[in-house]
This record gives sequence, structure tokens and C-alpha cells, in this order.
Amino acid sequence: MMDTSRRLILIGERRIYLHITATMTPYKWSIDHAESTFDAERLLQKKNYHTGLIILESHSSSHHQDIEILINTGKTLWIALVDKKSLLTKDIRRLIGQLFHTYITFPLDEEKANNLLENAAEMARIMPNDETAKPVTTHKENDYCMVGESATIRRLYRDIGKIASVDAPVLITGESGTGKELTARAIHDNSPRKKGPFNAVNCGALPSGLIQSELFGHEKGAFTGATHRKEGIIESTCKGTLFLDEIGDLPLDMQVNLLRFLENHRVLRVGGLTEIPVDVRVLAATHVNLEKAVQEGNFRDDLYHRINVLQINTPPLRERPEDIEPLATFFFRKFTAEKATKVRGFSRESLVLMRQYAWPGNIRELINRVRRAMVMCDKRLITPDDLGLERRQYASRHRLTLEQARDMAECDAIKAALARNKSKVIHAARELGVSRVTLYRLIDKHGIDRCCGTAADEADLCSANIIRLPSS
Repeated sequence: MMDTSRRLILIGERRIYLHITATMTPYKWSIDHAESTFDAERLLQKKNYHTGLIILESHSSSHHQDIEILINTGKTLWIALVDKKSLLTKDIRRLIGQLFHTYITFPLDEEKANNLLENAAEMARIMPNDETAKPVTTHKENDYCMVGESATIRRLYRDIGKIASVDAPVLITGESGTGKELTARAIHDNSPRKKGPFNAVNCGALPSGLIQSELFGHEKGAFTGATHRKEGIIESTCKGTLFLDEIGDLPLDMQVNLLRFLENHRVLRVGGLTEIPVDVRVLAATHVNLEKAVQEGNFRDDLYHRINVLQINTPPLRERPEDIEPLATFFFRKFTAEKATKVRGFSRESLVLMRQYAWPGNIRELINRVRRAMVMCDKRLITPDDLGLERRQYASRHRLTLEQARDMAECDAIKAALARNKSKVIHAARELGVSRVTLYRLIDKHGIDRCCGTAADEADLCSANIIRLPSS
């Protein structure tokens, strides 16, 4: 009776199948043949194969997508068959790294091929059907850096660089989840105060009865329970930066005290008699419209003008779709200890649909969806279902103007043409039916790095997109 662990399925040209069969039969390997992934699916429904071989060719991107779907939905351990020239292309390396157990190069080294096949068969034999539980590593929630290369995020980098060099108060605006605290920390880290403390306070989360004591401190015996002198958050931030998040939620009576501090840079502890000078830079953030709050009487007009000397806006994720893939890849790598063992990355469909989704929760929502998908995914690549995204959710498309939709399509077409033509502009221009001069102009217009190639290639270069502002 034949050892089923030495039975393989090979997908690819028949002439290569015949060559592989003739070469490996002496090593007692039995190989079934499928011309295409469609034929392979039918074979896989009839028989169980622990391991399989797939012939990879660098010029067939549509074939790669079929391979991705086949491998991602099955339990077979796959080995790539590839010539050394094709192995040099980024798309092939990405495919092998994400989906395959290992690879074998042409021309075939019989001994090495046999050893690799035996190793794969052993691995397939001991692999469990379901992922076993493993400990989860805890990550610091503030352990992030700014990621992105889009024109929108580059403007934010430039604004941070300008604002960091001066010592005036700053108002950071933007939707919830866009990274206002990260922006505040970047301002601090690139300012002359970078060696001092950075303290963040969520004004909406402070207990109403303790806000003054928390911010300004108190003397011993100032109230019941004040058994010792306490230094307030403002005082403990001396020589550094104080970040007041959601300042719009600060009660009106506390707004008066904060205004006084911003005017004279002195704090008076609760129960104290002497004001204490404090050297602190104040950054404030809000997701609400403070001008409207002033008109409605919910925020002091004089405090608004005091904190709004400089203003910076953090863009929502939907306005920087080019950064979604680098961000998703960055967080995938950050939380790699939490993922199921077999998960290697995102499927192409996931990357496309993530770019189309509106992301109402912005980066915070992206982090949550990626982390949840990494834990729950039971395939090699994360699918839209793992992310909890469905096509019917992409109502964000109607929010695009016709010009924006055209720009996105134009940008994607140019990136794809450059990738197919190995970044050779003259060949890409010929394929797109435009002049070389026109293509150069469009590359500049969309800020495309023609060395990066496709979006999939850009994910491999994600580390190059993790931008840290230069130190002051």
C-alpha cells in the first residue's frame, strides 16, 4: 500500500510535470497532475494531499491571484517550483513568502528536491487541523510611529516640523481616532522640550470633583482625605509638554482656572496660598467644533483664542487611502505575536476593499479590525470576512467626487503599468497609450515612486514608509 504522505499534486505545464515525475519516481514519490488551479480544486475534492507543487511564472499575475485563492482556502502544504530568474522578481518573492512552505528551483537538484519534499511531508503530517491556543503578548498602546507617504500625511509632517520649533500653544483638531495624541507627541519629540516630560490628560475622563486637584495639585489638609501634599499634573510637567485631550469637555469653572494659568504660567494648589511658576507648553485637542461651542456658550471665547495660537488638523483615514496598506502591514507586524501561526498577511481582495472602505473610526478602527482578523483568521491570508468588511458596506464610493474617482483609477492604472514593465517608463507609457513626458507628469501629480511597483510590492517596503520626523 502506497504511503499517502509521498503522494503529491503538481499544478502547471504537462511537460514540466513529466520531467518532475521521471526525476522523482525513483525516490518513491507519486505525483498527480493538474493543468490549472480549477483542475486542482477538483482533484483536491476527491483526494487528500498533504503537500503540493505549483509552478510559478513571473509574467502571470492573474494566475497568481488564482493560486492565492486556492492556497488560502485549503489545508495542503505547498512548495513553489520556480526558475532562478523568476525568483528575482518582487511579486514572486512576495507570493512565496506569504503562501508557500518553501521553494525548489530549476534546473532540479534531485537530492535537494527530495529532502525538501520529505521535510514538507513531515511538517504536513504533524500540523494540527485547528490552531492551538498560545499566550498573547501585551503591547504598549502608545508604542506607535507615524506611517504613510501620501501627499496628505506629508503635509502633516511638514506642519509638525514647523510647529515643533516654536513654543506657542497649539490646538490639534480632527475626527476621533485620527491620531491627535500621536501628533502631539511628535510635536513634543521634535521640539526643544523633547528631553522634558510629556503628560497627556483626557479632560473628559477626569472626575468632575477632582479635576482641579488633579491638574493643579493640593496641599495637605485642603479637603477631607488630603493626607499629604500632592503635586498636580501641570506642575509635574515643568520643562515639558502638557497635552489636554478633548479640551471641549472641560467644565466652564475649570476653564477659568486653565485660562489664568495660560496667561501667567503659575499654578495655585488647592488649599495653597502661594502661586508656583511652571514652565510648560500646552497642546490641546478636540474632535468637536470649538467655534460652535463658543457660540452656544459651552466654551469660553477667551480660552479658545488662548489655546488656538497655532492649529494643526489630523486628516481622516478616508482622505489618505494610499496609506491604508502600509498602515495595515505596519500593525500586522506590530501584533505578530498575537496572530495564528499560519497567517502570513492580507489577501489582494482585502487590500483593495480596505482602500475602498470609509473607515468611520479611522486608524483606531483599522487597528481593531486588523488585530481581530489576525487572531480569528484560520487561513494563510486575511480575507475581507476576517476583517468584518463586506462589499455592501462600501458606500464610501458615493462620497467621492467624479474627479477623485478618476484620480484614484488613474493612479492605480499607472502603478500597475509600471509594475508590469519593471518600472521602465517608456514601456509603461506605450502600454497606457500616452507619451513619456505625459507619464512623467502624471507620476509627479500622484506622487508615485516608480521604483516601488505595485501595491503588493509597497507592502514589502512598508518599513521604508515608517516616517520619523528629524530631531530638532
